[in-house]
Amino acid sequence: MRDRGAVATLYVGVLLAVPGTLAWVTGQPLIFPSLGPSAFLLATSRDESVTAPRRVIGGHLVGVVAGLLAYHTIAPGLEVTAAAPMLATDQFRLVTSGVVAVALTSGGMLATETGHPPACATTLIVSLGLLPLAVDAMLIAVAVIILVGAHELLTHEWEVSDSSTIEDENT
Repeated sequence: MRDRGAVATLYVGVLLAVPGTLAWVTGQPLIFPSLGPSAFLLATSRDESVTAPRRVIGGHLVGVVAGLLAYHTIAPGLEVTAAAPMLATDQFRLVTSGVVAVALTSGGMLATETGHPPACATTLIVSLGLLPLAVDAMLIAVAVIILVGAHELLTHEWEVSDSSTIEDENT
């Protein structure tokens, strides 16, 4: 069991290193908090209902759209980065934006069968004004696609290696 934990730990790091390296090279926000839980699920779960590319990518896309809709409707121009005075109107608008975004994301994922819990963190990142622009949304989508692509490439390579090893042993 410890070997599996060590491999999963390393694999999470490898998966995040791909968009992380691209973020470093390009200076763009291609790594953000909700990417970590997605990488963890990809590294530790073999359940297709959790890790299917359609769910991971689709869930984050639903989260981005819901976050943008809530933010630009309820709290445009605001950003949650520090404590606010008690009962501040701007803070209320941000809180409302976040709540509405998570509700919309949850409903959207259920309606499209793209349930991916880390997408609820993505929608908060967007709806609370941390990455609220259309270009940010595009970068989030690109980062998720890169993460899933790296996972698919690596797991495909392992499956090919594993099956060729089994075939070699049977001959």
